[in-house]
Amino acid sequence: MTPFNREKAPPLAIVVSAAVLAGVTAAAFLVGSSSVSLGDLVAWATGGDVSASAKSILVNVRLPRLLSALLAGGALAVAGAIIQAVLDNPLASPNIIGINSGAGLFVLIAASVFPSVLWLPPLAAFLGALVTALIIFGISLGASTSRLTVVLAGIAITSVFGAGMNTILIVNPDAYVGSSAFLVGGLAGVLMDDLAWPAAYILGGLAVALLSAGKLNIMALGDDTAHALGMNVGATRLAMLGLAAVLAGAAVSFAGLLGFVGLIIPHLVRFFVRADNRIVLPLSAVCGAAFVVVCDLLSRVLFAPYEVPVGILMAFLGGPFFIYLILKNRRGSLD
Repeated sequence: MTPFNREKAPPLAIVVSAAVLAGVTAAAFLVGSSSVSLGDLVAWATGGDVSASAKSILVNVRLPRLLSALLAGGALAVAGAIIQAVLDNPLASPNIIGINSGAGLFVLIAASVFPSVLWLPPLAAFLGALVTALIIFGISLGASTSRLTVVLAGIAITSVFGAGMNTILIVNPDAYVGSSAFLVGGLAGVLMDDLAWPAAYILGGLAVALLSAGKLNIMALGDDTAHALGMNVGATRLAMLGLAAVLAGAAVSFAGLLGFVGLIIPHLVRFFVRADNRIVLPLSAVCGAAFVVVCDLLSRVLFAPYEVPVGILMAFLGGPFFIYLILKNRRGSLD
């Protein structure tokens, strides 16, 4: 059997992942409680004649949901890849270390205080994610702080922020429409108006992340080597965590507390390609987008005629994967 060659894997992985993303994107338009034919999709995409009902489904239901899945998946996967590289921690991801929960708490606070300000939730989500990232950054600076300690601190932060979100919803049940889906992560009620500001943050954040991938490679050489090469390691690490907070916070603002995308996807990408972040980050964006679209499709069809929030399905997939990573690193490599 020919051994797996990671040197030749990146071009193939890019082609395959792009093809998969194109396929699942088409499927996302076609699959649902109301059927849309491939002919209707092609006609609509090319500006041809399409029935009013099919066009309404495609434009008002399928398109916002697909765009939300693509944006959230790409953003959370890249945020996870950045966090794992910056903290040098294989168990780190936006939901594990509390960044998602911090963003969610600030979104609910903003929705309670300023319910009619449409541009505020993405900004509030970023601030909540940034506050959490700063807390984790401060904990990680401890000289004797292990990787496991950072993860445990993140789990504690998630618990506290989760209690805060539940308190807000008990005191003010109308603080956020669809709050039950928000707490587990869901895309069913997302509208195009909900995506305008988050999309700007995510697309800008992804562009900056791809341009900064080389800095993550330098940091991977070790702090001393990075210093010798002229890098301010502390400032760079903090800036990259802030960038991850932008991506994760923007995704949470419309998709809710989707979990484990930022944990699963970067690991799978690094398994198939070299640990070169110039490849890992863009491939994580593509694979993360495809992963969330697939999970959203499954959440529609597996329990038909009922539909479950996509975050529940991701929890079923991500929980065992997290346990696998813990067992894989149980021989002291987390300390």
